[in-house]
Order: sequence, then C-alpha cells, then structure tokens
Amino acid sequence: QVQVAEAGGGSVQAGDSLRLSCAASGRTFSEYVLSWFRQAPGKDRTIVAATTWSGSSTYYSDSVKGRFTLSRDTAKNTVYLQMDSLKPEDTAVYYCALNPGSRRIDGRAHVYSFWGRGTQVTVSS
Repeated sequence: QVQVAEAGGGSVQAGDSLRLSCAASGRTFSEYVLSWFRQAPGKDRTIVAATTWSGSSTYYSDSVKGRFTLSRDTAKNTVYLQMDSLKPEDTAVYYCALNPGSRRIDGRAHVYSFWGRGTQVTVSS
C-alpha cells in the first residue's frame, strides 16, 4: 500500500509564497511520476506541475511556469512545490498524485493510482 500526503497549504495575499510538500510512504517503486493537480470550485482537476522521480523530466503548466518550482528530497521521499508570486486564480485545493512505474508525465488524472487528500490554497487580492 502507498500513502501520499500533502502539507503546507494556507491563506495568503497575492504576491506571497507558499511551499507545499508531498510525502510518499509505504511500498516503494524504482520509478514513478509525481504530479501536482489543483481543483478550484466548479472546475476540473488539472495538472500544474510534475516530475519523474529521477528528476530527468519536469512539467509546468503555462499558468504557473516561472512562478512555481519543484524540488525533491529523495532521502525523505518528498517532493516540494514552491509557489511564488501567488495570484487569486491560484486558489484551489492542491492534490499530490503518484503514477507508479511510469517514466512519462501524463496530465490525465485517471492514470494516477494514488492520491493525497488535498490541501487548500487560498490567495486573496
């Protein structure tokens, strides 16, 4: 069994920063893709950033490119999402998702087997 848990959400002002973390525990995989999705009220869940576990490939959506940065702590099995210059439109529940055994970043939510419960990010203007 694999557990994925997010942490680090909160309420901030526009222009502020937050750092989310995603810790994976339980069964380990030699390869996987770890992605961050977000879902705002009334909208679909969409991918915002992703990395292969090796770090050889990363992805950022156009809406966050240049503002969000992924980093990894392999010793802790944790991936961080540094979110800078936050905007009100970044307000959403942020989910961490794991696609085990994959080397390819995929933006389709249904391919991810393991999900965290989500963490709320609220950005006020």
